[in-house]
Amino acid sequence: MSVGRICTRSVVVATPEETARDAAKRMSEHNVGTVVVVSRELRPVGMLTDRDITLRCVAPGRSPDDVRIADVMTSPARTVTERSSIDDAAGLMRKLGVRRLPVTNEKGVLVGLVALDDLLDLIIEETTAIGGVLRKEAPAIR
Repeated sequence: MSVGRICTRSVVVATPEETARDAAKRMSEHNVGTVVVVSRELRPVGMLTDRDITLRCVAPGRSPDDVRIADVMTSPARTVTERSSIDDAAGLMRKLGVRRLPVTNEKGVLVGLVALDDLLDLIIEETTAIGGVLRKEAPAIR
């Protein structure tokens, strides 16, 4: 199965020129903890989390109104394509120690976001289906 089949297609984005406060407001409005930072062409250039804002902006005493996203985001963005396998995405998440990866089309344009939760939901769905088959095949015990 491909990443494109399970990824979230509605992604909150920001540009590197925006401020940390702009990103924080957007995260609050959309109830998310991560934004994908994109270029004008909608290519992922970084990731910004609420933790990045806290540790790289607020904790050192910098004003979120004066700090650009480019200065506190994690960059470069590591991505997978929508045709990538689930195994490839999980392997890259494990290797990088991240829970989310931007998903791009073949031209490198952002089309979604795949999260560890998406992978866990798939595993739960598949094991539930297998359990259902096993229950139907098990002989009745009287």
